[in-house]
Amino acid sequence: MHDARRPDAQRRAAIAGALAAAGALVRLPAAAMPPADARLAPPDTQGGMALQQALARRRSVRRFGDRPLALAAVAQLLWAAQGITASAGWRTAPSAGALYPLELHLVATRIDGLDAGVYRYLPAGHALQRSPSQATAPAWQQAALGQPAVGSAAAVVVIAAVEARSAGKYAARAGRYVVFEAGAASQNLALQAAALGVGSVVIGAFDDAAISHLLRLPPGEQPIVLMPIGLPG
Repeated sequence: MHDARRPDAQRRAAIAGALAAAGALVRLPAAAMPPADARLAPPDTQGGMALQQALARRRSVRRFGDRPLALAAVAQLLWAAQGITASAGWRTAPSAGALYPLELHLVATRIDGLDAGVYRYLPAGHALQRSPSQATAPAWQQAALGQPAVGSAAAVVVIAAVEARSAGKYAARAGRYVVFEAGAASQNLALQAAALGVGSVVIGAFDDAAISHLLRLPPGEQPIVLMPIGLPG
């Protein structure tokens, strides 16, 4: 019997295939990236503060002192946000369909053992890859609409996303899922910061185009959240 719905089903399948192909173009697989520029210390997955204490201590900190952060602490924060927790590639924050559209960038200003600059976090190798960006702290602050926390922090973690990775499966709802995931990653980082005695704050007010330009983001990757981090002043 003729099924009048079949052409529509074929069109939907073709659209889904096209979206999946587009997502593959901006996936930025680790194999296509240059080698890591800085290997990070393995994350601590055993000790530390109880979750209940971290929840009680978490606060938005916008004033930072001049003391640098230890690289080991920064490594732990990055792992908490998007680190690998299983051989299958699963991460610390949940992801719809395990498609992992998020990308982390570290804007380092005062980190012991790490040159100032911009780095992309590589979860698979728990490592950093240097970016060609030469932007200074005042430029980042200006791009964040003048917010002092961005200019005075020892570092800023930028949570960005490649929505096309999720759109291949979830189409129009992908944007919603990406925002959910960014929220989970930022909360993970904030709780880890509280456990380490590091100040952090979640910032969503910034000039998207300016931040993208400073990070030298490729087409299809957009900044979602800024998280200044540092020792409280």
